[in-house]
Amino acid sequence: MGFRPVERGVIIFLQESYNRRKSVPIREIDLMYQTMLAELGQRSLDGSFVAEFPLEGRFVSVPVKGKEYWYFDHPGQDGVKRSYVGPKNDEELTKRVTDFGAIKDDLRNRRRMVATLTREGGMNAPPRFTGDIIEALANAGLFRLRAVLVGTVAFQTYSGILGVRLPASLMQTSDADFAQFHSISTAVNDSIPPIGEVLEKLDPTFREVPHLNHPTRSTQFVNAKNYKVEFLTPNTGSDDNQQKPADMPALGGISAEPLRFLDYLIYNPIRTVILHKSGITVNVPAAERYAVHKLIVASRRQNDDNGVLKREKDVQQASHLFEAMGATRRHSDLALAYCEAWERGQSWRDAIARGLSFMRPDRRLQLMSVLAEGMAEIGEDPARYGVETGPDGAGGTSTPAPKSRR
Repeated sequence: MGFRPVERGVIIFLQESYNRRKSVPIREIDLMYQTMLAELGQRSLDGSFVAEFPLEGRFVSVPVKGKEYWYFDHPGQDGVKRSYVGPKNDEELTKRVTDFGAIKDDLRNRRRMVATLTREGGMNAPPRFTGDIIEALANAGLFRLRAVLVGTVAFQTYSGILGVRLPASLMQTSDADFAQFHSISTAVNDSIPPIGEVLEKLDPTFREVPHLNHPTRSTQFVNAKNYKVEFLTPNTGSDDNQQKPADMPALGGISAEPLRFLDYLIYNPIRTVILHKSGITVNVPAAERYAVHKLIVASRRQNDDNGVLKREKDVQQASHLFEAMGATRRHSDLALAYCEAWERGQSWRDAIARGLSFMRPDRRLQLMSVLAEGMAEIGEDPARYGVETGPDGAGGTSTPAPKSRR
């Protein structure tokens, strides 16, 4: 994240200040702006279709391992080039395929909408350089090939997705992280251009960083100002895969760092729009998965100075998302995501419980209450998932101890 080492006394001061701070009531974004964001998302996806798929080509449905996927055949001097588009069961995508030819892009109006949403609607835009990086990779086809934007840049989108204002202080970052399932990268039979070339067009100082354990391979790029672009993939196999960069055929020659718990985060991502220039269509994790995953990540941070600062940020991001989901009546969505993580095994339960222990007591109590209500909605017993409730069914105050499902 680019944090510089700080004195231990500063760490303690920051922690105590955070613990003393009172919660600020959630401020919802006016429905008019939420509706405008949805419209911008539709128009941005239309615009990406216009940019990526010329009218002289055609869409074809291709069966792959029992499922149907859209591909685009584009005739050229060297024959027909086939590009991956997406799954046929994606209703929005299929509608655009059906309506192809009637879709028009309107960059000027989209820019006006972005300006309105950020200046008047209270939604968050990324720093310009970060936005330029996401735009370049999106135009190269990264999100079309089902990569997912993760990390703090993804957190910036949840204000619009949830319809609430989130603290700008939790959106500071000096990197951009992207993730993709290895199975998807190998199955789509398509690839974006070399990522190094894409990034160097933005900033010639970008260079590949040799992997620590495999110096001939790389999972990240960094520029002269230490801005980092990193690529990740879930590790659902042996621990032997940790620290071994995975080949990712769809990612333009770059490898990806295998990480535990990442499969949970990027499963069933959602499509949204980054408020940069005329809007950029991206894939991000569902907010409820992001929040629960942040608890797990917080539990695994090192206890050095930078680790403590990162853990505080993890916990605060999770806490604000939990609060926002409660305020916007998304109890059952959060409960489903929490239960899924809890059911994945003892190591997951231990990580969740440890992450919860870092939360402020009042926020932890609030989360227990939201989870208890959500579990009632989905017909689950809160006690099975370490969610303690009081006599009235409200969440309890103590941190849930890891326990197996009965």
